[in-house]
Amino acid sequence: MDDKAKIYGLCLQRLNYQIKNAKQRINGNGSHADIFLLECYNTGDVDDIIDILELYDIDERTIESVMNKLDDLAYTVSALTCETLSFGFTEKGYLGLYLEAGKEYEA
Repeated sequence: MDDKAKIYGLCLQRLNYQIKNAKQRINGNGSHADIFLLECYNTGDVDDIIDILELYDIDERTIESVMNKLDDLAYTVSALTCETLSFGFTEKGYLGLYLEAGKEYEA
């Protein structure tokens, strides 16, 4: 698959770069972080999330529906990057994309 492919609002080339940098920082600091924030979208608003990540085919504009779609998106992107990625909310309530560094990717 083309490294420049875009899945919804996520660019695989950018994600691979972020994953590489995150792993270098984790290893360089001697850290054993289980989860590492790759991207923060600076919003927790459903409509903003839909627009930022281009989730226009979502059935309902609810947080539950968005999170279900994001779970599917994280699964797909994890398979394409061979890393375990997940979406969640930061302490400030913003949506973030996380690398689960302590978790082996399972196909």
